[in-house]
Amino acid sequence: MAQETDFALVAYREDGRWEVSLLPPRSADDLDSLLRALRQQPSEGGTLGLVSVADDFFLLARLTAGETRLLLSDLTAATEWPLAAQVLQTLDVTVPEEEEPDHPVPAGDLEIVADLGMDGLAMAALCADEELFPDEMLGRIAER
Repeated sequence: MAQETDFALVAYREDGRWEVSLLPPRSADDLDSLLRALRQQPSEGGTLGLVSVADDFFLLARLTAGETRLLLSDLTAATEWPLAAQVLQTLDVTVPEEEEPDHPVPAGDLEIVADLGMDGLAMAALCADEELFPDEMLGRIAER
């Protein structure tokens, strides 16, 4: 299935202020391209990539001082979307083969933005909220 990126953004601090830029849609076609695009941004403390795909899932990717942290909002997205499958492969997580969970199950680092105001418990609750689309979830993360 072709990637249907709703948007791909990079957030970073420069001169003490948060900057947000739109990434080219193709930068979210695969995980390597996304991480390369994030590494190219100037930053005082790393970069945060925010990607929403086909109103189906979101991906947060955080690069800091040689460390890469990832959070996929719903691991079942890997059955349909190459980007999600690449994230799970990087995380060494497999999609359970039994029937699909009755709610979204995140995979990766739930504490990815804890130092920015959203702890793992709040992130898990947000990912489980079936009333919100991925772009709305990312909006709430950005508000924090």
